[in-house]
Amino acid sequence: MKVVVLAATGQAGKTVISELLSRGHEVVAVARSPEKLPSSIPSVRDDLSNADRLADIIKDADVVISAYGPSKDDPRYFFDVNYTDQLLDVTERVVEAVHKAKVSRLIVVGGAGSLWLSPGVTVLNSGHWPEQFVPIATSHVKTFEMLKKSDINWVYFSPPMMIAPGVRTAKFRLGGDHIIVDANGKNWISFEDYAVALVDEIEKPAHERGRFTIGY
Repeated sequence: MKVVVLAATGQAGKTVISELLSRGHEVVAVARSPEKLPSSIPSVRDDLSNADRLADIIKDADVVISAYGPSKDDPRYFFDVNYTDQLLDVTERVVEAVHKAKVSRLIVVGGAGSLWLSPGVTVLNSGHWPEQFVPIATSHVKTFEMLKKSDINWVYFSPPMMIAPGVRTAKFRLGGDHIIVDANGKNWISFEDYAVALVDEIEKPAHERGRFTIGY
């Protein structure tokens, strides 16, 4: 399949690209600074600021993956939801581009804040979510709600509360709207296994206009 990965130089984007290439998929990486990627990966320089240009970039894709997130290098990331709401703005443009280009599927690298921690209590509202990450979690919740109202075929893939570079085991569990905890009560995954599950979803679609999540 031809897969276009937006915001390809972030941790999620790079890891997903590696998994896609290992399985023989055709990848086009879209990034503000594509020089950060290996020269062997076909890439396009774009800042996701124009839906028409983006539609032209993705027009032949089978799947678009949006791994966009506001930069953590800006201190506003940790206290200003007006800054992190760039996520909502960019994803709205991505949805518009997918619609215009008639791409059959969009997969969004989502957030954990809207997952249910316990009946009636989301991760974001549980008191267990770090205060400094409330703005980005709030913006992810808004983005998820926007996708629900869109007219494209989307999938929102929520990571656990903890995700970090690690080991590719290809052994994990998938769920819907509730967090998945391991034997020690930990809700976590490696970026490598997150990428495995995302590419599995591309190859064997199991979700449409909905969300799923992952954990060990």
